[in-house]
Amino acid sequence: MRIAIVGASGAVGQEFLRVLAERNFPMDELLLFGSERSAGKVYNFKGKNITVKLLQHNDDFKDVDIVFTSAGAGTSKEYEKTITQYGAIMIDNSSAFRMDQDVPLVVPEVNAEDALNRPRNVIANPNCTTIQMVVALKAIEKLSHIKKVHVSTYQAASGAGAAAMDELVEQYKQIVEGKEVTVEKFAYQLAYNIIPQVDVFTENGYTKEEMKMYHETRKIMHSDIEVSATCVRVPVMRAHSESVWVETERPISVEEAKDAFSKADGVILMDDTVNKVYPMPLHLAGEDPVYVGRIRKDISNPNGLTFWCVSDQIKKGAALNAVQIAEYLINQK
Repeated sequence: MRIAIVGASGAVGQEFLRVLAERNFPMDELLLFGSERSAGKVYNFKGKNITVKLLQHNDDFKDVDIVFTSAGAGTSKEYEKTITQYGAIMIDNSSAFRMDQDVPLVVPEVNAEDALNRPRNVIANPNCTTIQMVVALKAIEKLSHIKKVHVSTYQAASGAGAAAMDELVEQYKQIVEGKEVTVEKFAYQLAYNIIPQVDVFTENGYTKEEMKMYHETRKIMHSDIEVSATCVRVPVMRAHSESVWVETERPISVEEAKDAFSKADGVILMDDTVNKVYPMPLHLAGEDPVYVGRIRKDISNPNGLTFWCVSDQIKKGAALNAVQIAEYLINQK
């Protein structure tokens, strides 16, 4: 089993290394690829130093079984054929192929079997905000079909990459020191602020990030579910939070929902408001599951339920989900 990571030096690429090591992923060799800026860098994986190779249109992927790509949509589109031409399975973390009809969009806890039907040998990893939401929604969908979802996201700096995380730290430092604040990775200063825009606006007034949640949720869940999202960037380092309202075909009690969440694959129930126990990104960064709390009836809708969920954007929202897809494929052999 030969595995490769494309975009090894980025925040998600580095998380791939950690997740593969943590889970003792079965492999005989690991190859790392990157841009001219990253080529030549050396990373230690389980005691072995691996040098990043320059990503090129050649035969480097000839004997590779699975390739995790996280180098941006443009790179994924350009190198798709180079990566897959000899039979490698490309698990792509960009937005390049998510809505292509012949590319499965997979969250293993929800629709793992979709990964088996991959005409182009490409599997797409969904957007981070969608991943954590559908893992939670799956538990409710088993009880009663979900007709509508309204969601507000509270997205960490990690969603914009390692440089964005560094910028947030630097902004707080600059403010304390009375210096001019550096603003490069976001439209505005993120420190001591929230920005009600993630990605660019589309013609309907929603951002691309918000429309991803609409389209991707329907594709993953094979559902006519309607999703209306507002995505907000908050001054948190990593782990996204979401406030979710669902409308189901029949009323679901809080007790039913809690029981479903407690048994759901990939979900940890963290709901004890008497003792102020609920998910928070500060405490859950670096963890694998989707944490759910603040479960309550929607007092404006008899068929409504609302909850709060938190999950690490770089981990379950990116690298871990992709690795879980690969593990599923290996277990099917």
